[in-house]
Amino acid sequence: MEPQDSDHSNYSVWLPSARVAPRLLGWNVPAEELIHIPSHWLSFPEVEPMMHYSLGLVYCFFFAVCLVGNGLVIWIFSTSKTLQTPSNMFVVNLAILDFLMMTKAPIFIYNSFSKGFAAGHVACQIFAFIGSLSGIGAALTNACIAYDRYTTIARPFDGRVTKGRALIMLIFVWAYTLPWAIMPMLDIWGRFVPEGFLTSCTFDYLTTTPENQFFVVTIFIFSYMLPMSLIIYFYSQIVSHVVNHEKTLREQAKKMHVDSLRSNQQQNQTSTEIRITKAAISICFLFVLSWTPYAVMALIGAFGNQYVMM
Repeated sequence: MEPQDSDHSNYSVWLPSARVAPRLLGWNVPAEELIHIPSHWLSFPEVEPMMHYSLGLVYCFFFAVCLVGNGLVIWIFSTSKTLQTPSNMFVVNLAILDFLMMTKAPIFIYNSFSKGFAAGHVACQIFAFIGSLSGIGAALTNACIAYDRYTTIARPFDGRVTKGRALIMLIFVWAYTLPWAIMPMLDIWGRFVPEGFLTSCTFDYLTTTPENQFFVVTIFIFSYMLPMSLIIYFYSQIVSHVVNHEKTLREQAKKMHVDSLRSNQQQNQTSTEIRITKAAISICFLFVLSWTPYAVMALIGAFGNQYVMM
């Protein structure tokens, strides 16, 4: 009697306790691309496909809405000479940067529907370059908007921003921002790497060498703290000026036994400027709210416990 071959393929049926080790992030990345991914992210389990697909769909929506919205702002500004004021020059620059920010979305969407680092190293560098350029540029532009609002409210006669000054400020914004995006891309100082689910890229805040830690601190100070400090300073000055000015007017009106020292036209103009300032403050507050957690996370990655990130 010949011995029967045992069917090893059915062992999993008879051994319910056997477990298959979960795949880790980066399992589907070619070996030559793995060198570009920080080992920190490769230690986490693979993300559920539905999470990737959901994020990809969300970004499809953001991509369409932001391109249309910011595109309309740019088009209206370009075709209407009456709207080409110094204040609106800052607004349209912010729209250009936001428009630019969303041009990197197709890379994220492609990676998400491919469930990982599918677009490769070159696309990662493009993604991070655009993100750095538009993100830091937007922070500085918001600081310029805060300064413009400050001069309009606090120094309406001698301090208003002219078109020439606005243009110089915007040239400075782009000149200041470009090095922070170019240096990591060319590996001059810092570098761009994948992060999180490996579908997006940013500057490397996980390498704990002294040189990289110094880069993280420097970019944190000059690309986050500096513009945020300017924003907070100028808007706090606006609030202080408005409060003191209103207090002075009330005291003068009380001495003269009248309800107000302003004419209807002055009241309407002041009310309009204050509404514009409130809108600008709201936008900047949301900007600070959205970028602060990321800035803090970068510091934790460079100096703290990296495993709280994921």
